Amino acid sequence: MGKNLTKRNEDYSKWYNELVVKADLAENSGVRGCMVIKPYGFAIWEKMQAGLDKMFKETGHENAYFPLFIPKSYLSKEASHVEGFAKECAVVTHYRLKNAEDGSGIIVDPDAKLEEELIVRPTSETIIWDTYRKWIQSYRDLPLLINQWANVVRWEMRTRLFLRTAEFLWQEGHTAHATEAEAIAEAEQMMNVYADFAENHMAMPVIKGIKTESERFAGAIETYCIEALMQDGKALQAGTSHFLGQNFAKAFDVKFANKEGKQDYVWATSWGVSTRLVGALIMTHSDDNGLVLPPKLAPIQVVIVPIYKGLDQLDDISEKVEPLVKELRAKGISVKFDKRDTHKPGFKFNEYELKGVPVRLAIGKRDMENGTYEVARRDTLEKEIVPMDEVVPKIEFLLEDIQRNIYQKAFDFRKDRITEVENYEEFKEVLEHKGGFISAHWDGTVETEERIKEETKATIRCIPIDAKTEVGACIITGKPSSKRVLFAKAY
Repeated sequence: MGKNLTKRNEDYSKWYNELVVKADLAENSGVRGCMVIKPYGFAIWEKMQAGLDKMFKETGHENAYFPLFIPKSYLSKEASHVEGFAKECAVVTHYRLKNAEDGSGIIVDPDAKLEEELIVRPTSETIIWDTYRKWIQSYRDLPLLINQWANVVRWEMRTRLFLRTAEFLWQEGHTAHATEAEAIAEAEQMMNVYADFAENHMAMPVIKGIKTESERFAGAIETYCIEALMQDGKALQAGTSHFLGQNFAKAFDVKFANKEGKQDYVWATSWGVSTRLVGALIMTHSDDNGLVLPPKLAPIQVVIVPIYKGLDQLDDISEKVEPLVKELRAKGISVKFDKRDTHKPGFKFNEYELKGVPVRLAIGKRDMENGTYEVARRDTLEKEIVPMDEVVPKIEFLLEDIQRNIYQKAFDFRKDRITEVENYEEFKEVLEHKGGFISAHWDGTVETEERIKEETKATIRCIPIDAKTEVGACIITGKPSSKRVLFAKAY
Protein backbone atom coordinates (compact mmCIF):
# COMPACT_ATOMS: atom_id res chain seq x y z
CA MET A 1 0.00 0.00 0.00
CA GLY A 2 2.04 2.95 -1.24
CA LYS A 3 1.16 6.19 0.53
CA ASN A 4 2.34 8.60 -2.16
CA LEU A 5 1.29 11.53 0.00
CA THR A 6 2.21 15.03 -1.08
CA LYS A 7 4.82 16.39 1.34
CA ARG A 8 3.53 18.90 3.89
CA ASN A 9 6.17 21.48 3.00
CA GLU A 10 5.32 21.22 -0.71
CA ASP A 11 1.55 21.76 -0.50
CA TYR A 12 0.01 21.58 2.97
CA SER A 13 -3.57 21.84 1.74
CA LYS A 14 -3.10 19.03 -0.80
CA TRP A 15 -1.32 16.88 1.83
CA TYR A 16 -4.29 17.33 4.19
CA ASN A 17 -6.94 16.47 1.59
CA GLU A 18 -5.02 13.41 0.38
CA LEU A 19 -4.47 12.18 3.93
CA VAL A 20 -8.15 12.43 4.88
CA VAL A 21 -9.10 10.33 1.85
CA LYS A 22 -6.20 7.83 1.87
CA ALA A 23 -6.45 7.16 5.61
CA ASP A 24 -10.13 6.31 5.04
CA LEU A 25 -11.50 9.08 7.26
CA ALA A 26 -13.97 10.78 4.92
CA GLU A 27 -14.79 11.53 1.32
CA ASN A 28 -16.86 14.00 -0.67
CA SER A 29 -20.45 12.97 -1.28
CA GLY A 30 -22.92 13.31 -4.13
CA VAL A 31 -24.25 16.41 -2.35
CA ARG A 32 -22.06 19.42 -3.06
CA GLY A 33 -20.26 20.61 0.08
CA CYS A 34 -21.31 17.61 2.20
CA MET A 35 -19.06 14.75 3.29
CA VAL A 36 -19.39 11.06 4.01
CA ILE A 37 -17.60 10.24 7.26
CA LYS A 38 -16.22 6.72 6.85
CA PRO A 39 -16.09 4.19 9.70
CA TYR A 40 -12.47 4.94 10.72
CA GLY A 41 -13.11 8.69 10.76
CA PHE A 42 -16.39 8.21 12.60
CA ALA A 43 -14.65 6.01 15.19
CA ILE A 44 -12.39 8.97 16.03
CA TRP A 45 -15.46 11.25 16.33
CA GLU A 46 -17.17 8.65 18.58
CA LYS A 47 -14.15 8.68 20.89
CA MET A 48 -14.28 12.48 20.97
CA GLN A 49 -18.02 12.34 21.70
CA ALA A 50 -17.54 9.85 24.52
CA GLY A 51 -14.79 11.91 26.16
CA LEU A 52 -16.68 15.19 25.90
CA ASP A 53 -20.04 13.70 26.89
CA LYS A 54 -18.50 12.35 30.10
CA MET A 55 -17.08 15.78 30.91
CA PHE A 56 -20.43 17.47 30.22
CA LYS A 57 -22.27 15.08 32.51
CA GLU A 58 -19.64 15.49 35.24
CA THR A 59 -20.38 19.24 35.15
CA GLY A 60 -24.11 18.65 35.61
CA HIS A 61 -25.40 18.76 32.02
CA GLU A 62 -28.04 16.48 30.49
CA ASN A 63 -28.61 15.54 26.85
CA ALA A 64 -31.82 16.29 24.96
CA TYR A 65 -32.84 16.64 21.32
CA PHE A 66 -34.59 19.48 19.50
CA PRO A 67 -36.04 19.70 15.96
CA LEU A 68 -33.94 20.03 12.82
CA PHE A 69 -36.36 22.64 11.45
CA ILE A 70 -36.82 26.16 12.78
CA PRO A 71 -39.79 28.38 11.79
CA LYS A 72 -38.46 31.39 9.91
CA SER A 73 -40.22 33.77 12.31
CA TYR A 74 -38.17 32.41 15.24
CA LEU A 75 -34.90 33.33 13.57
CA SER A 76 -36.02 36.92 13.05
CA LYS A 77 -36.73 37.51 16.76
CA GLU A 78 -33.11 38.17 17.73
CA ALA A 79 -31.82 40.79 15.30
CA SER A 80 -28.05 40.30 15.46
CA HIS A 81 -28.52 36.50 15.47
CA VAL A 82 -30.45 36.47 12.19
CA GLU A 83 -28.00 38.93 10.65
CA GLY A 84 -25.11 36.63 11.56
CA PHE A 85 -26.64 33.50 10.02
CA ALA A 86 -28.93 34.74 7.22
CA LYS A 87 -26.42 34.17 4.40
CA GLU A 88 -25.83 30.54 5.42
CA CYS A 89 -29.43 29.38 5.87
CA ALA A 90 -31.03 26.60 3.86
CA VAL A 91 -34.80 27.15 3.61
CA VAL A 92 -37.60 24.59 3.17
CA THR A 93 -40.49 26.11 1.18
CA HIS A 94 -42.54 23.08 0.01
CA TYR A 95 -43.46 19.70 1.44
CA ARG A 96 -44.25 17.58 -1.61
CA LEU A 97 -43.00 16.59 -5.05
CA LYS A 98 -45.03 15.37 -8.02
CA ASN A 99 -44.47 14.10 -11.55
CA ALA A 100 -44.38 16.82 -14.18
CA GLU A 101 -47.40 16.68 -16.49
CA ASP A 102 -45.14 16.70 -19.57
CA GLY A 103 -43.30 13.63 -18.24
CA SER A 104 -40.02 15.50 -17.85
CA GLY A 105 -39.42 14.21 -14.30
CA ILE A 106 -40.21 15.21 -10.73
CA ILE A 107 -41.05 18.80 -9.83
CA VAL A 108 -41.96 20.63 -6.63
CA ASP A 109 -45.74 20.60 -6.19
CA PRO A 110 -46.68 24.32 -6.28
CA ASP A 111 -49.83 23.54 -4.26
CA ALA A 112 -47.73 22.15 -1.41
CA LYS A 113 -46.23 25.43 -0.24
CA LEU A 114 -45.60 25.64 3.51
CA GLU A 115 -47.65 28.23 5.39
CA GLU A 116 -44.44 29.27 7.11
CA GLU A 117 -41.05 28.49 5.64
CA LEU A 118 -38.67 26.43 7.74
CA ILE A 119 -34.95 26.98 8.25
CA VAL A 120 -32.72 23.89 8.44
CA ARG A 121 -30.95 24.64 11.72
CA PRO A 122 -27.62 26.47 11.44
CA THR A 123 -27.64 26.50 15.29
CA SER A 124 -30.49 25.93 17.74
CA GLU A 125 -30.73 28.94 20.07
CA THR A 126 -34.08 30.07 18.69
CA ILE A 127 -36.00 26.76 18.77
CA ILE A 128 -34.50 25.95 22.18
CA TRP A 129 -35.39 29.30 23.73
CA ASP A 130 -38.93 29.01 22.41
CA THR A 131 -39.06 25.65 24.24
CA TYR A 132 -37.45 26.99 27.43
CA ARG A 133 -40.32 29.48 27.78
CA LYS A 134 -42.56 26.48 28.61
CA TRP A 135 -40.01 24.84 30.90
CA ILE A 136 -39.05 27.80 33.08
CA GLN A 137 -41.44 29.54 35.49
CA SER A 138 -39.54 29.86 38.76
CA TYR A 139 -36.01 30.10 40.16
CA ARG A 140 -36.59 26.47 41.22
CA ASP A 141 -36.42 25.49 37.51
CA LEU A 142 -32.91 26.97 37.22
CA PRO A 143 -30.20 26.40 36.29
CA LEU A 144 -31.29 24.49 33.20
CA LEU A 145 -28.21 22.71 31.79
CA ILE A 146 -28.94 21.05 28.45
CA ASN A 147 -26.72 19.72 25.66
CA GLN A 148 -27.62 18.13 22.35
CA TRP A 149 -25.60 16.07 19.88
CA ALA A 150 -26.86 16.94 16.42
CA ASN A 151 -26.15 17.92 12.83
CA VAL A 152 -26.41 21.47 11.50
CA VAL A 153 -26.41 23.04 8.05
CA ARG A 154 -24.58 26.21 7.07
CA TRP A 155 -24.61 26.71 3.33
CA GLU A 156 -20.87 26.99 2.70
CA MET A 157 -19.67 27.26 -0.88
CA ARG A 158 -15.94 26.76 -0.31
CA THR A 159 -15.65 23.51 1.61
CA ARG A 160 -12.92 21.24 2.93
CA LEU A 161 -13.41 17.82 4.53
CA PHE A 162 -13.97 18.13 8.30
CA LEU A 163 -12.84 21.77 8.45
CA ARG A 164 -15.72 23.41 6.62
CA THR A 165 -18.70 21.53 5.18
CA ALA A 166 -22.29 22.54 4.47
CA GLU A 167 -23.53 19.93 6.95
CA PHE A 168 -21.51 18.94 9.99
CA LEU A 169 -21.93 17.10 13.28
CA TRP A 170 -21.53 18.85 16.60
CA GLN A 171 -22.73 19.29 20.13
CA GLU A 172 -24.40 22.46 21.32
CA GLY A 173 -24.99 23.29 24.97
CA HIS A 174 -27.73 25.73 25.92
CA THR A 175 -28.09 26.79 29.54
CA ALA A 176 -30.38 29.12 31.50
CA HIS A 177 -29.46 30.78 34.81
CA ALA A 178 -30.98 32.97 37.51
CA THR A 179 -28.09 35.45 37.62
CA GLU A 180 -25.60 37.10 35.31
CA ALA A 181 -22.67 35.87 37.42
CA GLU A 182 -23.84 32.23 37.16
CA ALA A 183 -24.15 32.45 33.38
CA ILE A 184 -20.70 34.01 32.98
CA ALA A 185 -19.23 31.31 35.25
CA GLU A 186 -20.90 28.64 33.08
CA ALA A 187 -19.51 30.12 29.83
CA GLU A 188 -16.01 30.26 31.35
CA GLN A 189 -16.34 26.72 32.76
CA MET A 190 -17.20 25.29 29.34
CA MET A 191 -14.26 27.06 27.71
CA ASN A 192 -12.09 25.35 30.35
CA VAL A 193 -13.75 21.97 29.68
CA TYR A 194 -12.94 22.35 25.97
CA ALA A 195 -9.34 23.34 26.73
CA ASP A 196 -8.96 20.35 29.07
CA PHE A 197 -10.30 18.01 26.37
CA ALA A 198 -8.10 19.51 23.64
CA GLU A 199 -4.92 19.26 25.70
CA ASN A 200 -5.48 15.99 27.59
CA HIS A 201 -7.34 13.94 24.98
CA MET A 202 -6.31 15.48 21.65
CA ALA A 203 -2.76 16.32 22.87
CA MET A 204 -3.34 19.71 21.20
CA PRO A 205 -2.16 22.80 23.10
CA VAL A 206 -4.63 25.67 23.00
CA ILE A 207 -4.79 29.31 24.01
CA LYS A 208 -7.88 30.34 25.96
CA GLY A 209 -9.21 33.77 25.13
CA ILE A 210 -12.04 36.18 24.45
CA LYS A 211 -13.15 37.15 20.95
CA THR A 212 -13.23 40.77 19.84
CA GLU A 213 -16.63 42.36 19.20
CA SER A 214 -16.52 41.74 15.44
CA GLU A 215 -15.53 38.08 15.89
CA ARG A 216 -18.21 37.31 18.50
CA PHE A 217 -21.01 34.80 17.96
CA ALA A 218 -24.12 36.50 16.51
CA GLY A 219 -26.28 37.49 19.48
CA ALA A 220 -23.61 37.03 22.18
CA ILE A 221 -22.37 39.59 24.68
CA GLU A 222 -19.07 37.72 25.15
CA THR A 223 -17.52 34.81 23.26
CA TYR A 224 -14.85 32.68 24.94
CA CYS A 225 -12.72 30.48 22.72
CA ILE A 226 -9.84 28.05 22.46
CA GLU A 227 -7.39 28.64 19.61
CA ALA A 228 -4.92 26.07 18.29
CA LEU A 229 -2.01 26.38 15.86
CA MET A 230 -1.69 24.03 12.91
CA GLN A 231 1.62 22.91 11.40
CA ASP A 232 1.34 25.32 8.47
CA GLY A 233 1.32 28.27 10.89
CA LYS A 234 -2.41 28.96 10.57
CA ALA A 235 -4.72 29.14 13.59
CA LEU A 236 -7.84 27.07 14.04
CA GLN A 237 -10.73 27.95 16.35
CA ALA A 238 -11.34 24.67 18.15
CA GLY A 239 -14.29 25.54 20.40
CA THR A 240 -16.40 28.47 21.55
CA SER A 241 -18.55 29.28 24.56
CA HIS A 242 -20.91 32.25 24.58
CA PHE A 243 -22.36 34.43 27.31
CA LEU A 244 -25.66 35.50 25.75
CA GLY A 245 -26.85 37.80 28.54
CA GLN A 246 -30.65 38.16 28.47
CA ASN A 247 -30.84 38.72 24.70
CA PHE A 248 -32.55 35.44 23.83
CA ALA A 249 -34.70 35.42 26.98
CA LYS A 250 -36.07 38.85 26.00
CA ALA A 251 -36.54 37.82 22.36
CA PHE A 252 -38.54 34.72 23.40
CA ASP A 253 -40.06 36.15 26.60
CA VAL A 254 -38.45 33.62 28.96
CA LYS A 255 -39.10 34.95 32.46
CA PHE A 256 -38.95 33.41 35.91
CA ALA A 257 -40.16 34.33 39.39
CA ASN A 258 -37.05 35.02 41.49
CA LYS A 259 -36.73 34.34 45.24
CA GLU A 260 -38.37 37.72 45.98
CA GLY A 261 -41.33 36.73 43.80
CA LYS A 262 -40.46 39.30 41.12
CA GLN A 263 -40.42 38.47 37.41
CA ASP A 264 -37.03 38.60 35.71
CA TYR A 265 -35.53 37.44 32.40
CA VAL A 266 -33.17 34.47 32.63
CA TRP A 267 -29.48 34.66 31.73
CA ALA A 268 -28.16 32.40 28.99
CA THR A 269 -25.13 30.64 27.52
CA SER A 270 -24.48 28.43 24.51
CA TRP A 271 -21.34 26.50 23.60
CA GLY A 272 -20.21 24.02 20.97
CA VAL A 273 -17.53 22.00 19.21
CA SER A 274 -17.88 20.10 15.95
CA THR A 275 -16.35 17.49 13.63
CA ARG A 276 -13.88 20.28 12.79
CA LEU A 277 -11.95 18.85 15.78
CA VAL A 278 -11.11 15.81 13.64
CA GLY A 279 -9.47 18.17 11.13
CA ALA A 280 -7.62 19.89 13.96
CA LEU A 281 -6.37 16.52 15.22
CA ILE A 282 -5.07 15.57 11.77
CA MET A 283 -3.28 18.87 11.19
CA THR A 284 -1.74 19.17 14.66
CA HIS A 285 0.17 15.87 14.73
CA SER A 286 0.29 14.08 11.39
CA ASP A 287 3.38 13.80 9.20
CA ASP A 288 4.50 12.86 5.68
CA ASN A 289 3.91 9.17 6.47
CA GLY A 290 0.27 9.69 7.42
CA LEU A 291 -1.83 10.19 10.52
CA VAL A 292 -0.33 10.43 14.00
CA LEU A 293 -3.15 9.85 16.50
CA PRO A 294 -3.04 10.45 20.25
CA PRO A 295 -3.59 7.07 21.96
CA LYS A 296 -6.62 8.39 23.87
CA LEU A 297 -8.51 8.98 20.60
CA ALA A 298 -7.06 6.26 18.36
CA PRO A 299 -9.75 3.74 17.29
CA ILE A 300 -7.02 1.05 17.30
CA GLN A 301 -4.33 1.67 19.93
CA VAL A 302 -2.27 -1.46 19.25
CA VAL A 303 -2.06 -3.55 16.09
CA ILE A 304 -0.36 -6.95 15.96
CA VAL A 305 0.94 -8.12 12.56
CA PRO A 306 1.99 -11.78 12.14
CA ILE A 307 4.86 -12.61 9.79
CA TYR A 308 4.52 -16.19 8.62
CA LYS A 309 4.98 -18.76 5.89
CA GLY A 310 2.10 -21.20 5.66
CA LEU A 311 -1.00 -21.62 7.81
CA ASP A 312 0.79 -23.81 10.39
CA GLN A 313 3.07 -20.91 11.34
CA LEU A 314 0.06 -18.56 11.47
CA ASP A 315 -1.76 -20.97 13.79
CA ASP A 316 1.26 -21.11 16.12
CA ILE A 317 1.54 -17.31 16.16
CA SER A 318 -2.23 -16.91 16.71
CA GLU A 319 -2.08 -19.27 19.68
CA LYS A 320 0.73 -17.18 21.21
CA VAL A 321 -0.98 -13.83 20.48
CA GLU A 322 -4.49 -14.69 21.69
CA PRO A 323 -3.78 -14.41 25.45
CA LEU A 324 -1.99 -11.07 24.84
CA VAL A 325 -5.02 -9.69 22.98
CA LYS A 326 -7.29 -10.73 25.86
CA GLU A 327 -5.00 -9.21 28.47
CA LEU A 328 -4.75 -5.89 26.62
CA ARG A 329 -8.52 -5.71 26.11
CA ALA A 330 -9.07 -6.46 29.79
CA LYS A 331 -6.98 -3.37 30.52
CA GLY A 332 -9.21 -1.25 28.26
CA ILE A 333 -6.66 -1.10 25.41
CA SER A 334 -8.14 -1.44 21.91
CA VAL A 335 -6.14 -3.98 19.93
CA LYS A 336 -6.39 -5.54 16.47
CA PHE A 337 -4.71 -8.80 15.46
CA ASP A 338 -4.48 -8.54 11.67
CA LYS A 339 -4.19 -12.07 10.32
CA ARG A 340 -5.61 -11.31 6.86
CA ASP A 341 -3.96 -13.61 4.35
CA THR A 342 -4.84 -11.27 1.48
CA HIS A 343 -2.12 -8.72 2.28
CA LYS A 344 1.61 -9.02 2.97
CA PRO A 345 3.14 -7.73 6.26
CA GLY A 346 4.81 -4.79 4.45
CA PHE A 347 1.44 -3.64 3.13
CA LYS A 348 -0.02 -3.86 6.63
CA PHE A 349 2.87 -1.92 8.21
CA ASN A 350 2.31 0.82 5.64
CA GLU A 351 -1.46 0.82 6.19
CA TYR A 352 -1.30 1.17 9.98
CA GLU A 353 1.41 3.81 9.74
CA LEU A 354 -0.85 5.77 7.37
CA LYS A 355 -3.79 5.31 9.76
CA GLY A 356 -1.78 6.53 12.74
CA VAL A 357 -2.08 3.45 14.99
CA PRO A 358 0.10 4.40 18.00
CA VAL A 359 1.78 1.02 18.68
CA ARG A 360 2.55 -1.81 16.26
CA LEU A 361 3.74 -5.28 17.24
CA ALA A 362 5.23 -7.71 14.74
CA ILE A 363 5.83 -11.40 15.47
CA GLY A 364 7.40 -14.00 13.19
CA LYS A 365 9.06 -17.43 13.46
CA ARG A 366 12.29 -16.02 14.91
CA ASP A 367 10.38 -13.98 17.49
CA MET A 368 8.50 -17.14 18.51
CA GLU A 369 11.83 -18.95 19.01
CA ASN A 370 13.35 -16.02 20.95
CA GLY A 371 10.22 -15.22 22.98
CA THR A 372 10.09 -11.60 21.73
CA TYR A 373 8.00 -9.06 19.82
CA GLU A 374 9.21 -6.27 17.57
CA VAL A 375 7.51 -3.13 18.96
CA ALA A 376 7.26 0.08 16.89
CA ARG A 377 5.85 3.45 17.98
CA ARG A 378 4.10 5.62 15.40
CA ASP A 379 5.16 9.07 16.63
CA THR A 380 8.94 8.60 16.32
CA LEU A 381 8.93 5.44 14.13
CA GLU A 382 11.42 3.85 16.58
CA LYS A 383 11.49 0.06 16.84
CA GLU A 384 12.82 -2.26 19.54
CA ILE A 385 12.79 -5.93 20.43
CA VAL A 386 10.86 -6.62 23.67
CA PRO A 387 10.64 -9.94 25.59
CA MET A 388 7.12 -11.39 25.60
CA ASP A 389 6.79 -11.24 29.38
CA GLU A 390 7.60 -7.50 29.33
CA VAL A 391 5.44 -6.49 26.39
CA VAL A 392 2.26 -5.50 28.30
CA PRO A 393 3.95 -2.97 30.61
CA LYS A 394 5.92 -1.77 27.56
CA ILE A 395 2.70 -1.11 25.64
CA GLU A 396 1.14 0.67 28.64
CA PHE A 397 4.23 2.87 28.95
CA LEU A 398 4.28 3.64 25.21
CA LEU A 399 0.61 4.67 25.09
CA GLU A 400 1.22 7.20 27.88
CA ASP A 401 4.57 8.30 26.47
CA ILE A 402 3.23 8.84 22.92
CA GLN A 403 0.33 10.90 24.29
CA ARG A 404 2.79 13.02 26.30
CA ASN A 405 5.37 13.25 23.51
CA ILE A 406 3.06 14.43 20.73
CA TYR A 407 1.57 17.07 23.06
CA GLN A 408 5.06 18.32 23.91
CA LYS A 409 6.07 18.39 20.25
CA ALA A 410 2.96 20.45 19.36
CA PHE A 411 3.52 22.70 22.40
CA ASP A 412 7.15 23.39 21.45
CA PHE A 413 6.11 24.08 17.85
CA ARG A 414 3.52 26.63 19.00
CA LYS A 415 5.85 28.21 21.56
CA ASP A 416 8.38 28.83 18.79
CA ARG A 417 5.69 30.49 16.68
CA ILE A 418 4.27 33.07 19.06
CA THR A 419 6.12 36.24 18.08
CA GLU A 420 5.85 39.62 19.78
CA VAL A 421 6.04 42.56 17.39
CA GLU A 422 6.14 46.30 18.04
CA ASN A 423 5.20 47.81 14.67
CA TYR A 424 3.23 47.08 11.49
CA GLU A 425 6.28 46.44 9.29
CA GLU A 426 7.54 43.81 11.70
CA PHE A 427 4.00 42.37 11.85
CA LYS A 428 3.83 41.91 8.06
CA GLU A 429 7.34 40.49 7.91
CA VAL A 430 6.59 37.81 10.54
CA LEU A 431 3.22 36.99 8.98
CA GLU A 432 4.77 36.50 5.56
CA HIS A 433 7.90 34.53 6.47
CA LYS A 434 7.24 32.80 9.80
CA GLY A 435 3.48 32.61 10.36
CA GLY A 436 1.97 31.43 13.61
CA PHE A 437 0.52 33.68 16.28
CA ILE A 438 1.62 37.31 16.32
CA SER A 439 1.33 39.06 19.68
CA ALA A 440 0.75 42.77 19.13
CA HIS A 441 -0.85 45.85 20.61
CA TRP A 442 -4.18 46.99 19.13
CA ASP A 443 -6.20 50.09 19.88
CA GLY A 444 -9.46 48.22 20.43
CA THR A 445 -11.32 49.61 17.41
CA VAL A 446 -13.17 47.66 14.73
CA GLU A 447 -11.70 50.01 12.08
CA THR A 448 -8.10 49.04 12.90
CA GLU A 449 -9.02 45.37 13.11
CA GLU A 450 -10.72 45.54 9.69
CA ARG A 451 -7.80 47.37 8.09
CA ILE A 452 -5.32 44.71 9.23
CA LYS A 453 -7.66 41.97 8.01
CA GLU A 454 -8.09 43.58 4.58
CA GLU A 455 -4.39 44.30 4.10
CA THR A 456 -2.91 41.07 5.47
CA LYS A 457 -5.77 38.49 5.79
CA ALA A 458 -4.77 38.12 9.47
CA THR A 459 -7.51 38.30 12.09
CA ILE A 460 -7.49 38.77 15.84
CA ARG A 461 -7.84 35.21 17.06
CA CYS A 462 -8.40 36.21 20.67
CA ILE A 463 -7.52 38.43 23.59
CA PRO A 464 -5.74 35.80 25.72
CA ILE A 465 -7.28 35.18 29.15
CA ASP A 466 -3.83 35.30 30.73
CA ALA A 467 -2.67 38.41 28.80
CA LYS A 468 -0.54 40.61 31.06
CA THR A 469 -1.33 44.29 31.45
CA GLU A 470 1.47 46.35 29.90
CA VAL A 471 1.87 49.84 28.49
CA GLY A 472 1.99 49.73 24.71
CA ALA A 473 0.94 51.43 21.48
CA CYS A 474 -1.24 50.09 18.65
CA ILE A 475 0.90 48.88 15.72
CA ILE A 476 -1.30 50.82 13.27
CA THR A 477 -2.53 54.00 14.98
CA GLY A 478 -0.02 54.38 17.82
CA LYS A 479 -2.91 54.86 20.24
CA PRO A 480 -2.41 53.51 23.77
CA SER A 481 -3.03 49.82 24.45
CA SER A 482 -2.82 47.93 27.73
CA LYS A 483 -2.85 44.32 26.46
CA ARG A 484 -1.45 42.36 23.55
CA VAL A 485 -3.84 40.38 21.37
CA LEU A 486 -3.05 37.39 19.14
CA PHE A 487 -3.30 37.75 15.36
CA ALA A 488 -2.96 34.94 12.81
CA LYS A 489 -4.18 33.76 9.46
CA ALA A 490 -6.81 31.15 10.21
CA TYR A 491 -8.93 28.30 8.89
